[in-house]
Amino acid sequence: MSSWRVLVLLELALPALVSTSTLFSLNAATRGAVLSFAKSSGIRALDGNAVGGSVGLGDVNDLTYLVAVTVGNSTVALNLDTGSSDLWAISNACQTDTCKLSSAERYAVTTSFQQSQIGTVGLLFGDSTTGTHASGPIGYDNVVLAGLTVPNQTFAAVNDTNNVAVSNGGAGILGLGFPSQSFVGQAAVTSVFGNTAGTDNFIRQFVNYGPIVPRLILAGVLDQPLFTITLQRDQIDISGSGQLTIGQLPDGVDNSSLTWVPVRLYSTSEGGLSAPSFAPGETYPLRWEIPLDGVYLDGEKLADTTETANGISQPSLSALIDTGNSLVRGPSDVVSSVLSKVSTTYAANSSQSPLLPCASAHRLAFQIGGKLFPVDPRDFITQNTVHNASTCVASNVVATDAPSSGALFSWSLGDPFLKSTLVAFYYGNLTHPSADPPRIGFLSLVPDDADELLAEVVAEAQADGGTFDSTTEAAPTSTSVIEASTPRTWDPAHGLPGGLATAAPANGAADVRGLSLSGRWSAFVVVLLSSSLLSLGVL
Repeated sequence: MSSWRVLVLLELALPALVSTSTLFSLNAATRGAVLSFAKSSGIRALDGNAVGGSVGLGDVNDLTYLVAVTVGNSTVALNLDTGSSDLWAISNACQTDTCKLSSAERYAVTTSFQQSQIGTVGLLFGDSTTGTHASGPIGYDNVVLAGLTVPNQTFAAVNDTNNVAVSNGGAGILGLGFPSQSFVGQAAVTSVFGNTAGTDNFIRQFVNYGPIVPRLILAGVLDQPLFTITLQRDQIDISGSGQLTIGQLPDGVDNSSLTWVPVRLYSTSEGGLSAPSFAPGETYPLRWEIPLDGVYLDGEKLADTTETANGISQPSLSALIDTGNSLVRGPSDVVSSVLSKVSTTYAANSSQSPLLPCASAHRLAFQIGGKLFPVDPRDFITQNTVHNASTCVASNVVATDAPSSGALFSWSLGDPFLKSTLVAFYYGNLTHPSADPPRIGFLSLVPDDADELLAEVVAEAQADGGTFDSTTEAAPTSTSVIEASTPRTWDPAHGLPGGLATAAPANGAADVRGLSLSGRWSAFVVVLLSSSLLSLGVL
């Protein structure tokens, strides 16, 4: 059979946004880190039924946060990424320099791997100034995440990549975004239903070909359609606890203690999905993007950006919440204002690094739902040179591209923000968002004495030859399966409104608007199909 090559633009925020691709420094003489695994705990259902699970996170240099996922017979450490929606892991077939240098356990392609007829997925990740790639065959295997088993999960067994998720110690990506941003899912649905797949079948098939957590939600496994993330701090001042909790809020965290705000929904004119025939009035989320009331530095509200959006009307101010981004990224004019205020070096010459005293505490804060959520001053700075704990650099805040169709956000709040904040990601109703809209809850973890804590760790580092505390943590494995008093079975039809289980291939012209999205940090997606052309409309 002849093969077809299809070029699709798909907006994803992946770890190509990480600030450096160098391996974690264990000490002055040793580079790299062998990431072993350790045990983790599960959560208990109040009524005895299976409701979710929790697992600790690994951390490499505060650049890459890893979660242990069992795929088939392999337990792999994957980069936790709320900015993308797909699962991929390097296989033993990957022989690129990046893979050869990686010490991470790989996905072993065995008899449990069912290679699909979809072909090979090839992804190029990055914004306008960065880029990496990952490619490999799409297939299915059983996946276990935080003690929760997901049968026949669609994913990519990558055999060619230079992605920094791998060079920073991981074996791939665990995407926790919405199904609408799942390229692997789109390709799988098209392979099953042909060129007439359309939005109807794409949404109906979230339960079969969607990302891991949405499939758990639609199958009725989870108590609540959410997950929660906290990130630890392993640089400057080792502290905090990294954890992914699925299906419930973490123990000791009450719903009322969080500040909840809605997730942006995208109309078709904004680059979103077209409404399906069974829900003609619906609009759908694309990513974990929320409205911002304003941005503050040291208590002073900063002027809004004057940057013009690319090819669209100026959207309202919003931010992407992205664990796959190791930085805080924002409009170039606002970022320049921030750096000029904290660094006299940068203020005098913006081509210079934004140097500042390490003990100079600054609070960059984002107003969300009427409340300020600051970046801890310990996460605002980075050590500039080895053995110097006096002069640091504000390199965790950088400029990014202007909003565009399918990517309306001005800010991307990555790991420096997430180390300072517990964040709960609530999917709501995945097929009918108006019935239960998606939202995100925030709880600040920044202590009142954070400024004093920074001063203390700087003084300690100066007394220790200019060396800040630094460590690496392995990705714990989840060994506790949450048992139900009344066992639940995987029910693909559960949770689908109107009894929508599986759908017959549609007849007539396909309405595929929105199945392929273009925007900032575009991923060029190349799919090699063995039989038919993947018919996805590029908006």
